[in-house]
Amino acid sequence: MTGHIGRRELITLLGGAAVARPLTAPAQQPAMPVIGFLRSATAAGSAHLVTAFRQGLNEAGFVEGRNVAIEYRWADNQNDRLLALASDLVRRQVTVIVAAGIPAALVAKAVTTTIPIVFETGSNPVEVGLVASLNRPGGNLTGVTSLNVEVGSKRLELLHELVPTTRSIALLVNPATPANAEAQSRNLDAAARSLGLQLHVLHASTEGDFDTVFASLVQLGAGALAIANDPFFYSRSEQLAALTVRHAVPTIFSYREFVAAGGLTSYGGSLTDAYRLTGIYTGQILKGDKPANMPVQQATKIELFINLKTAKALGLTVPLIMQMTADEVIE
Repeated sequence: MTGHIGRRELITLLGGAAVARPLTAPAQQPAMPVIGFLRSATAAGSAHLVTAFRQGLNEAGFVEGRNVAIEYRWADNQNDRLLALASDLVRRQVTVIVAAGIPAALVAKAVTTTIPIVFETGSNPVEVGLVASLNRPGGNLTGVTSLNVEVGSKRLELLHELVPTTRSIALLVNPATPANAEAQSRNLDAAARSLGLQLHVLHASTEGDFDTVFASLVQLGAGALAIANDPFFYSRSEQLAALTVRHAVPTIFSYREFVAAGGLTSYGGSLTDAYRLTGIYTGQILKGDKPANMPVQQATKIELFINLKTAKALGLTVPLIMQMTADEVIE
């Protein structure tokens, strides 16, 4: 005859089992660190740079969605939105802020002295007021700089080689980033004097200024144009390239996007290399390194791009040695 366990006995057995094997709450998972990624440009125009940043993060041992989260904030080329975006990241208490470009970096520095900030800039971060020293930044900022201001004189030399007959060249700067504009103006003014060229500095901080700039080139008799390294100009690479083609102005800029859109040539530090290094540095901070003790890194990869089709349309001969040393010649 099969025995039956009554309700009271069952409760007693279950109770005894509970005593024998006490229930333990699952271990609390540590919160995933969050990176606040701040840039003045658009998400679509920055996709290849975000890919490079993630690559650097991966090299440092962090994979988005697996062991780190990223909150992206895009100003869509409206720098006056950066303050609200940066303040939002601070309110959310992100682990680290990545500030891409001078405007984003300066705003991030203004809104927090405690959250670590990793910047990416093509300018000298000491000159623009981001850090006290390249070797010992101090404070809560460090980052990566590409050789875009430093190679300004070489950029002018290349333009001079392409347009050897002109004695007058213009430089376009953005007065909305004054420290950056002044540094590049000084740099190219010295380079122009050494080449026996007259340099005219022109200003643009809005799209509406572009027509005035190109009208001024004719009035000044400038035979070529150098565009200063600046996030605003980078975000308008295609528009600027179209204007230089329409006005038949031989022009040099810092980035491939300008040349791919029809601009004559570009020479400058590799942005993708700089963003990869920014990702690595961000990973190091997530592991516990302090920005104050992390020297500003320098992305040393320099790239030269030439649009031969545009050169021919302008009646220019690109020296063979320049073509051979270019990273890419677009025909």
